[in-house]
Amino acid sequence: QTPESFPPLRNEAAVRVLRGRMKGIQGHCNSCYMDAALFSLFSCTSVLDSMLFMPFPLCDRNVQGILRDKIVNPLRRTGFVGASSVMHLREQLTDKGQCSSFTNAEKDPEEFLNLIMQQILGIEPLLKLQSGGQKEQDCYCYQIFMDQQEDLVVPDVQQLVERSFLSSDLKLVEIPSCFIIQMPRFGKEYKMFSKIIPSLELDITDLLLDSPRECCLCGDVATLECS
Repeated sequence: QTPESFPPLRNEAAVRVLRGRMKGIQGHCNSCYMDAALFSLFSCTSVLDSMLFMPFPLCDRNVQGILRDKIVNPLRRTGFVGASSVMHLREQLTDKGQCSSFTNAEKDPEEFLNLIMQQILGIEPLLKLQSGGQKEQDCYCYQIFMDQQEDLVVPDVQQLVERSFLSSDLKLVEIPSCFIIQMPRFGKEYKMFSKIIPSLELDITDLLLDSPRECCLCGDVATLECS
């Protein structure tokens, strides 16, 4: 039987389906890290829909089915996912990940993504990064790390990504098929930024390793780069 599928929500449909009370993914027992990640990855984009359908080499079809039929499709169809559906997924991750705290403790979103993408579905890493000419690093998402920036009061995602790459001397080895970015971590006592403006498009031209770019003075192909 072919599983039912619903396309991601766009434009007016997204506003109509997702706005209002009892919308989104219901939180329960420290699930916020997973709720936010799943909503971001699937509600309004199809970039990672292969996770829901493709028979990857290591793919656990039970987990894939729960993700598709209990979380993503209801979210796109009605705009609401009950906490019990997410708990069902968390129980499966506890069994597969050999970690007993997935059902009750707060986790880092990167830990969740690595578990479900690498160990459970067997997806190839989405990002290839290089730092200071060292060996390439493969990963599934990029977390923004940066020191306090006095001149950034209400930054956008473009500014945060560029400054984070610059401070860590990082480059993208190739254009990623999907670029998952985790915003700066906030605790209860301290927030670096009160708000972050979403960048609807992300220019990664200056983040690419050995990418031909024009000289800012003469317009020809540049041969030197000043950080």
